[in-house]
Amino acid sequence: MSTFEVRRSAVIPASAEEIFPLVNNFHEWTAWSPWETIDPGMSRRYFGNEACAGAGYEWSGNRKAGSGTMEITESIPASLIRIRLQFTRPFKALNPTTFSFTPVDTGTEVTWRMTGENKGLGRVFALFMDMDKMVGADFERGLAALASTVAARKS
Repeated sequence: MSTFEVRRSAVIPASAEEIFPLVNNFHEWTAWSPWETIDPGMSRRYFGNEACAGAGYEWSGNRKAGSGTMEITESIPASLIRIRLQFTRPFKALNPTTFSFTPVDTGTEVTWRMTGENKGLGRVFALFMDMDKMVGADFERGLAALASTVAARKS
């Protein structure tokens, strides 16, 4: 399979206006991202805008954390965030990522979606590992941590 999609959703009992800023600003990701604790010595660099389109984040860590960059390419307040996610290590890959925020009766449904194409060594790797199984649980942990972070800031 040359293309893949990983998608997870969670209903967070808060308004999109309360949740959106935690995703729209990479400085906030340290509070909820499931990958921020993989490597305590990971180096981080922020570039571009503080938040919204043009905000960027670069990381470099151990073998598990890898390295790469993220840049917000589109930001529609309380509605949608598009991110250009590029891995440089352990595999080179470009994985467009989106977060959408949809109001529901009990709060906001947040959907985290990442797509990509398996090329080169990634194609061989995909024969043995399913990307959804590999990172889907991380998305679930991240959405749960996002909900906890919003709840803590509301109290």
